[in-house]
This record gives sequence, C-alpha cells and structure tokens, in this order.
Amino acid sequence: MLEFFIFILYIRIMKRLIFILVIFLIGMTAFGQDLSFFAQEYNRADATFAERHLVLETLRDAGLTAPNLNEFYHSALRLLLSKSPDISSTGERAIAERSIVILAEALGAAKYQEAAWDLWQAADLFDVFGNATDGNAQQAALTALGQIGNKAVLPNLVLRLSEYNLQPVRNAEQRRRVNMAVIGFISALEAFKDISGFRPVFFASVGPYDQTIRSIAVAALPNIVDDPSEAMIPMIREPGTDPATKLQIWRELNRTRMPNASKARVAAAAIEVGWAIQTSNRTHQTALRELRKGALEIIRQFGVSADSVYADLERSYINNFENSNPDYDEIMLALNALTAVNTEQSVGLLYKFLNGINGRRRVGPWGNKERRCFEWIVSCLGTTRTQMGEVRILLLTISRNTIYTPQEREMAARALSAITGN
Repeated sequence: MLEFFIFILYIRIMKRLIFILVIFLIGMTAFGQDLSFFAQEYNRADATFAERHLVLETLRDAGLTAPNLNEFYHSALRLLLSKSPDISSTGERAIAERSIVILAEALGAAKYQEAAWDLWQAADLFDVFGNATDGNAQQAALTALGQIGNKAVLPNLVLRLSEYNLQPVRNAEQRRRVNMAVIGFISALEAFKDISGFRPVFFASVGPYDQTIRSIAVAALPNIVDDPSEAMIPMIREPGTDPATKLQIWRELNRTRMPNASKARVAAAAIEVGWAIQTSNRTHQTALRELRKGALEIIRQFGVSADSVYADLERSYINNFENSNPDYDEIMLALNALTAVNTEQSVGLLYKFLNGINGRRRVGPWGNKERRCFEWIVSCLGTTRTQMGEVRILLLTISRNTIYTPQEREMAARALSAITGN
C-alpha cells in the first residue's frame, strides 16, 4: 500500500513538472508575440488553482512583453475572483493568494486603470480580518491601487484603514497578518497624496500595530499632502480624542510643508481646545498645557487667524496669573505672542493686564508673581511702540508714583521713552 501511494505522488509530481516544461517551452516560442496559449491554459474550465498559478509564474519569470499582456493579467484577475467561491481548502486559498500577488504586482507596475475596482475586490476578498491565510495578497493589491492612483477607490481605503485602527487583534498570528495589510494601506494612501488619507494614516501611527508599522506611518504622513490643516483642525477638535493624542496631532504641524497662514489656523484650534477641555486628570492637564504653549509660539510667529484667538490669549495670562501655582512659561509665551501680533486688540490686552497689576500695587497683594509680570508687561508694551494714549498715561503714572520702587519706575520710564521716541 505504501508503495502505491509513493507511486501516485511520483506521477503527480512528474505531471506537474512536464506541465511546467511544456508551458515554458511553448511560452518561449510565443515570446513577444501573443498570449493565446497562456490564455487557453489559464482559462481551461478544469484548471486547478495550482495550474493557473503555474501559468502566472511562467509568464512572470519569462518576462514577456506582448502588447495585450496587461489585458491578459486583468482578465486573469477577474477569472480568479469569480472562481474564489470554489476554494475548498487552506492550501487552495494560499495558492490563490500567491496568484493575486503576481497579478497585483503586474497591474500595479503597469498602472492599469481598468483593474482598480477588481484589485479592491481582491483586497476585500483576502482581508486579513477574514479568511486570508496571509496578508501578502491584500498588501499587494493595496500597493497596486496606490500605484494605479484611481481615486474612485480611495474612499474605500480610507474607511477600511479607519476601521482597522479601531479593530482589536486577537492573537500574534493575526497581528502579523494585519501588520502586512496595514503596510499596503499606508503605501497606497501615501501614493494617492490626498488629504483624506492623512487622518487614517495618522491614527495608524498611534494605532495597535508593531512599532515598525507605526514608524512607517509616521514617515508617510508628511508625504501625503503639503497642507493637512483642513484634516488636522477637526482631528484636534474631535471630542472623542484624548488630550495626549491631540498633542501628537499638533506636533505633526512642524513636519508639514503647510503655509504660515494654515499654521496660524491650526494654532487657533489648538489653543481653543487647550482651554475648552476641563479635566482633573494630571496627564491630560499636562498634555493640554503643552498644546496651548505650542500654539502660543506659532501665534507669536505667524499671527492671529481670527478675532476669537484673543480671548484664548487672555485666558493663558489670566488663568495662570490667578492660579496659586502659575505656569510662568505659558504667561511669558502669551505676552510674547500679544507683543509680536501688535494689533489694537493685543495691545489693549497688555494694557488691561498692566492696569490690573497697577491696582494690585496700590492695594495688594504684591509678591514675586506680580513683580515678574509687571516687568514683563512693561517691557512688552515698550516693544510694541504703541501710540495708544491710555498706555502712555498709565506708564507715565507708574513712572512718577512713589509706591513703586525706583527700579520699577525706571522700567516704566524706559518703556514710555521707547514709545514716544524721547
């Protein structure tokens, strides 16, 4: 009985080797001409998945350049997809997946537009969260879609990767397959260079994947679009995103090539959110503080994009000044931003702050916090060279008021001199 099974196995192996040899020899005869023999063999009604795979391997390895080669590959892909319900074993599925890889690589390299939807169907059919034996077929199909660049399928890619970013991974083997597929999604969305890809690729960079995959997503983000501000602003404002993630979104700003006006708009959203969220979580408080401070520095550099920003600039000063444990860095950043902006509104706020401190100097309390803020604000007002009459009068009053120390009066006099030019 054993000898019989060995004999049967031998016959099958020899049959396959002869089949490969015949295909290769006849294929070489048809080199550069037509693909009729390959099409006949591939399209045989009784051909197995393995036999069709051998045809594709032979074509790939022969390097044929027939004019209708891409049409053949597309037809072969469609036939393979139509035969997918006939897959009856894990082995057949694995062979079908390897065939998808060959077809996807060929059609992607040719940028064959007509194959886009069929490649998406292949990526969907061999989804790693489904019955795929590996992630190679889905990855190859997705990569090919990026090479082809047909944006009709783009919403499908964006939605599917967004779903992956929220999908729990059950075990190590599934994680391996998912990591492979996500590389394909990232590659495709990077190649499309459409702003809709920014959000899912960002969340892949902080998603439930291996560090290598997250690093690939991080590297891809700046290449998706020069100005992702229209994606970043709603991401920062999104209620369901925790402050630490909002801060990570914000930090992408410095890796982009967005124009200064767009940076100012993102900063406006960041400082607004930084004050809008109230939390007792210390980690979240720290993230929100860093978000505001980063936004203040961008506002200092590139200006105020909307009048609503002034209220948040005021909060960064007032909320810290009235706090028993103020963040002096945030106070200084807010004052510097107001000084650099140098508008009627910003100078008006600096005047308001100094007027408040002047009241404290008369009736108290007056301590280190008040003294430091007094020095900073007086210096800032002098830097603005403002012609606002109220500012001149207040500085003149301080410079002559003996409740201030000689050093404080001298500071006010120097600021007034810088404004008047005397």
